[in-house]
Amino acid sequence: MAQSFKRSLLVRGLEGWGAIWLSTMAIIGGVWYLLRDVAMWIMRAATHKRVRFGHAALVTQMARVGVRSVGIVMLVCGCVGVILALQMEPPLADFGQTDKIANIIGVAIFRELGPLISAIVLTGFAGASIAAEIGTMVVGEEIEALEAHALNPIRFLVVPRVLATTIALILLTGIGDLAAVAGGGFMTVTFLDVPYELYKSNTLSQLKPHDFLSGLIKASVFGVIISGLACFHGLHVTGGAAGVGRATTSTVVHSLVAIIIADLMFTLIFFAIGWT
Repeated sequence: MAQSFKRSLLVRGLEGWGAIWLSTMAIIGGVWYLLRDVAMWIMRAATHKRVRFGHAALVTQMARVGVRSVGIVMLVCGCVGVILALQMEPPLADFGQTDKIANIIGVAIFRELGPLISAIVLTGFAGASIAAEIGTMVVGEEIEALEAHALNPIRFLVVPRVLATTIALILLTGIGDLAAVAGGGFMTVTFLDVPYELYKSNTLSQLKPHDFLSGLIKASVFGVIISGLACFHGLHVTGGAAGVGRATTSTVVHSLVAIIIADLMFTLIFFAIGWT
């Protein structure tokens, strides 16, 4: 009796893990094919004059996704810069190296925290919004109406959102980097008695071109991940309004997990090629 019970538990556990694995592979495959179609339409628009790109839709999405996120990204990144300065001061002061706060903030923000924080903010701000918007269109049968008029939903709905989110995240990362360095500099110069010129020179001497480039590469990939997952979950909404809510939740959760895994992979790659 006990052995059969243990076997049933083992079978259920394996079935559960198998279902999770299959679901994960289905999402990865679905997002891959969706992004492949996006790339195809972008290439068509670039090489065929008859295929219109839809610049108005792109500008609208960039304003909705990017411009409205600037304030919150600056606030969060600025606070992170202040936090880093305060956290680093006690251990560095023990060695008389308080001025090295600038070096640590510069490397941590431009390589890692800038793109990561901007992506996390944009996931909650734009990713959920895109999934809910497209999901509502699916529930309202607007996607079917587009197809009935021979209009491809990928071209008219997904392409502008993927491009806008990617471009916006790259720009937001640069803005967030500057906000974090400024916040850390304000705290270091004003309250930790480090001269402004010393903070500035340490920051500039520490940062290398690959520090900027690695952060922007991460931001571009994070933008594709967020928008791809948001559009995928939005297009696969089922079950009415409740399905829209599930798609929104899935977008945020899956985007955060995917961003962290992608960040880990990029860190390993950059470490291997010597961008440290």
